[in-house]
Amino acid sequence: MSKVICLWASPRNISTALMYSFAQRSDVKVLDEPFYAHYLKNINPDVDHPGKKEILDNQSADLKTVVKEIDILKQQYECVFIKNMTHHLRGADFSFAEEWYNIILTRDPQKAIISFSKVIPNPTIDDLGYKLQYDLANFFTSKKINFKVISSENLLKNPKEVLSDVCKFSKMKFNPQMLSWRKGGIVEDGVWAKYWYKNVHNSDGFSPWVNKPSEEINANQFELLEEAKHYYQHLISYL
Repeated sequence: MSKVICLWASPRNISTALMYSFAQRSDVKVLDEPFYAHYLKNINPDVDHPGKKEILDNQSADLKTVVKEIDILKQQYECVFIKNMTHHLRGADFSFAEEWYNIILTRDPQKAIISFSKVIPNPTIDDLGYKLQYDLANFFTSKKINFKVISSENLLKNPKEVLSDVCKFSKMKFNPQMLSWRKGGIVEDGVWAKYWYKNVHNSDGFSPWVNKPSEEINANQFELLEEAKHYYQHLISYL
């Protein structure tokens, strides 16, 4: 039976590496942020993201159209894996995901804020996706929809174990090919890859976990960090 696995990620969170991992499977078709144009046109039209025009030219910005396209792909492939930035669907009705295998990927917010700020200065809580991940977890819980939360830290510490758990949750067998890939991009990369994917393009697998101290955030980001921590602590309670 065909299925859809949706990764609800926050930015700068090794979500692309996880997409590359699933792309190594012959039974999976991966989609790279199919709701990005919807976000840029309908949710946050004033935001200036790298490659914005290219994204709008290459993707449908209509949410219903994208969901229909995913449904069509589901009929063509055994499994469709969606790498999705959670904030791209801010304000959406999540009912379309009720039959999907939903996985929320989160990360230490201090590290996420520092990494994101190097590309997009002065991010907001909506840019980072933590609040929407929190709302999403509450939505799934209220609807009694099964979902799984994973952290990037645990994934890097033990990729085989976490990937095996994700596969078990998604009712599929773990494939060791998921642990490595060739350096360079994949054909499914979004047109924005040249702006965001340098690290994963230079990798051939999950980077070994290094427990290095977080950089200090700017003083004007302290309130943002505290708010993100509130949602993050709720999310990791599901680990």
